[in-house]
Amino acid sequence: MEGGAYGAGKAGGAFDPQTFFRQPHTVLRVLSWVFSIVVFGSIVNEGYLNRPDEEEEHCIFNRNHNACNYGITVGVLAFLSCLLYLALDVYFPQISSVKDRKKAVLSDIGVSAFWAFLWFVGFCFLANQWQVSKHENNPLNEGADAARAAITFSFFSIFTWVGQAFLAYQRYRIGADSALFSQDYTDPSQDSGLPYAPYTNEDDATDTVGTYQQPPPVDAFDAETQGYQTQNY
Repeated sequence: MEGGAYGAGKAGGAFDPQTFFRQPHTVLRVLSWVFSIVVFGSIVNEGYLNRPDEEEEHCIFNRNHNACNYGITVGVLAFLSCLLYLALDVYFPQISSVKDRKKAVLSDIGVSAFWAFLWFVGFCFLANQWQVSKHENNPLNEGADAARAAITFSFFSIFTWVGQAFLAYQRYRIGADSALFSQDYTDPSQDSGLPYAPYTNEDDATDTVGTYQQPPPVDAFDAETQGYQTQNY
């Protein structure tokens, strides 16, 4: 966006929902939010089962509870992270400090890259445990669709978070328009455009008066005039 700082316009503008939800990074955040719900929701609802001769339920991913716990934990935390940064995106245009905007964009880059890595690890972990799962542990093939959904949307989440990191990096490259934003706070008393003169203490006034020179007396001009002699030719 031209005339703005780090991808947003001048602070104080009105919030436009249509413009907000059409932004690429907002779309990716919403998709990441939905994908995280699918992942942890699938595991919570159908990720635990037991054989007909058992009462205790086990994780559908090769009976490895770490796999289910990882998917649920990453999904829930990603869900909360998406909500947090969606709220930050709404508030971001109201931030008048360029330094604060820069910190927000840098945090967006780091967090998005971190979540992309976690989803990559989760996808590999869940896919591997699902591949080595034994058929005798789930003879009725219960929860298979939920397990595949968790693996699939873990894979999709990698790209949505990578996309968020890339867009945040682009916003960082845009930088700031120094003509509209000030990085440092300026004391109003130091503003040269004020209609009144700055305050001056008494010591300064005394020094100024002390250096003032009186004009020469009028008698000095008279004496010089009287000393002038006219020569006759």
